[in-house]
Amino acid sequence: MAEDHLNQRGGAPLKVAIAVAVLGVLGMLIVDHGPWNKPKVRPAVIANYSSTGEAARAAGAQVMPTEPKLQVEPEPPVPKPVHPVNPTSPP
Repeated sequence: MAEDHLNQRGGAPLKVAIAVAVLGVLGMLIVDHGPWNKPKVRPAVIANYSSTGEAARAAGAQVMPTEPKLQVEPEPPVPKPVHPVNPTSPP
């Protein structure tokens, strides 16, 4: 019965889809991990600036501190709810 399923018509689109998927994965591996895509790491001695702020100032940017964030939303000006009486305590 398994041989009948292999010889049926309609297997060509499946084979084409598998071939396209395999070629796509191989293409991505080649592009992402090829010898031309290696990171160029420079030692710290060659670096011109020790911080992002220094590099920004050297480029002419104005570095300003960020505005402080609110800690928590303010409490609304309404009366606090009354806690219900503890039902387990004796009267």
